[in-house]
Amino acid sequence: MKILVDADACPVTDLIVREATRQNLEVILITDTSHILNRTDAQVITVEKGSDSADFKLVNLVKSGDLVVTQDYGLAAMVLAKGGRALNQNGLVYSEQNMDTLLFTRHVAKKVRMAGGRTKGPHKRTKEQDEDFLRALKRMLDEIQQ
Repeated sequence: MKILVDADACPVTDLIVREATRQNLEVILITDTSHILNRTDAQVITVEKGSDSADFKLVNLVKSGDLVVTQDYGLAAMVLAKGGRALNQNGLVYSEQNMDTLLFTRHVAKKVRMAGGRTKGPHKRTKEQDEDFLRALKRMLDEIQQ
């Protein structure tokens, strides 16, 4: 089992690497050329900048039983279809039960933006969100390794 991270602007990369190191798990950070990651504590794969290029690379690497950290619902849906597990940066576990609602919400928000409307962006990240994520990550890793 490995942890793959959609690392373009991922706010919890350090938490992931720290926990993976503690549990002796491989971490692969995937990003495009618009983000430069220099890390020695995780494998970094940089792909050419392009529409969803990092997402497609990640989907091609994920295997059944792997864990993916992403905030992209579409990517999470593809990971689930391949037998992987997916978690967002706030500790939300993506599942077959919540995926349809998440994708529909994303679709509606995109329609609003395309019509000239506005949707709210994310709030400033809090320590509590980091703690929620770390709890969810540990719980999910325990479930996968059983």
